[in-house]
Amino acid sequence: MTDQLRVLVADDDPMLRMALSEVLEAEVDLHVVATAEDAEEAVDLAERHGPDVAVLDVRMPGGGATHATREIRTRSPRTQLLAFSAYDDSGTAEELKRLGVREFLVKGITNAEIVAAVRRAGAAVDV
Repeated sequence: MTDQLRVLVADDDPMLRMALSEVLEAEVDLHVVATAEDAEEAVDLAERHGPDVAVLDVRMPGGGATHATREIRTRSPRTQLLAFSAYDDSGTAEELKRLGVREFLVKGITNAEIVAAVRRAGAAVDV
């Protein structure tokens, strides 16, 4: 049996947070270790749990993915980061990638695409 990728999900929309968690948990190789509703909680949980991958809502309260990315890079540097947004904003995507986000995902993509992005990010852990 292979090790599961440990995932943190951060989004201020409780229904989306729950749905995304359920999609990821349905995969045998993925495990959601924590969920957060804002950037500060995401940072705290990343520091506490050291997830392999964090999926961060771009516009969640507390500074969004920008703040969470900066802090998680410092407190849990091996965690790979994905940004998740309702808006296809290339400027924000480029800024987040400069800060260390691996991929910028636009909400509305398929579950399979989300799972594939998490797996790609997880493959880069400790590389």
